[in-house]
Amino acid sequence: MLRHGLTDKKLSRGQAAALLVIAALLWSSAGILIKLIPWHPLAIAGGRSAIAAAIFAAAIGRPRWNGSPAQWGAALAYACTVTTLVAATKLTTAATAILLQYTAPIYVALFSAWFLQERTTSADWLTVAVVMGGMVLFFLDSLTPGKALGNLCGILSGVSFGAMALFLRKQKDGSPLESVLCGNLLTFLVALPFLLQQPALDTAGWLALLALGVFQLGIPYLLFCLAVKHVSALDAILIPVIEPILNPVWVMLFYAEVPGPKTIAGGLLVLGAVTIRSLLNERRQAQKTGTAA
Repeated sequence: MLRHGLTDKKLSRGQAAALLVIAALLWSSAGILIKLIPWHPLAIAGGRSAIAAAIFAAAIGRPRWNGSPAQWGAALAYACTVTTLVAATKLTTAATAILLQYTAPIYVALFSAWFLQERTTSADWLTVAVVMGGMVLFFLDSLTPGKALGNLCGILSGVSFGAMALFLRKQKDGSPLESVLCGNLLTFLVALPFLLQQPALDTAGWLALLALGVFQLGIPYLLFCLAVKHVSALDAILIPVIEPILNPVWVMLFYAEVPGPKTIAGGLLVLGAVTIRSLLNERRQAQKTGTAA
């Protein structure tokens, strides 16, 4: 079982960061896949989570559920995150949905010191500020007027994504996998009435739903749970910030939602800020290791 292998393995920060990058690459397929399925947003979220729950159940084997506030908090935040992101993607543009979700670093930076005793440095705040500046550029092109409900769902997804990272990181000495398993089951149960009312999908729709459950949700969240035990909560949110850059790119290529020049400039700004911060952190860790040796 995965629990007796990768979950107990000590990862370096670089290895954990690599897992987060892979997770972000897989997450970024959400926009194009969701738009290929002609279902109610809650039905898509429920079907996707049912598949992801099966993957987590197979990976975990026998769950260790202690009912702690951190486990329940992460499960509820996860369910809210995956549901509101699907709704936002359906109700507004993919770019707007994912970019609103990635306001999450603000909430993590604000609450990490209090909730996790993880100090937020001036460099961290500068990175968050630059990332948010890049998001503003995105919004100048992408924030869709007249789609208030979709935008609200995107904002809620950002709040819950930040809360999920904090609650999962709170379980760094335990196993955060159970929270995501429970979150997927909760999402499926809430969405079940909507699932039962949806029309049958064609082959392309079923393939898109399967890809969402396996490659866009199940596998990347396994990687995220493994990585979050070995990086700070802010790292866990900032490193995958390449997702909002790639998500609208895939939609542009396959669904003809074309981002404007400000969106592209904002994406480069976000990617540059996160890359520089990651390189500086790696250099700082290497210097500490060399000094200790």
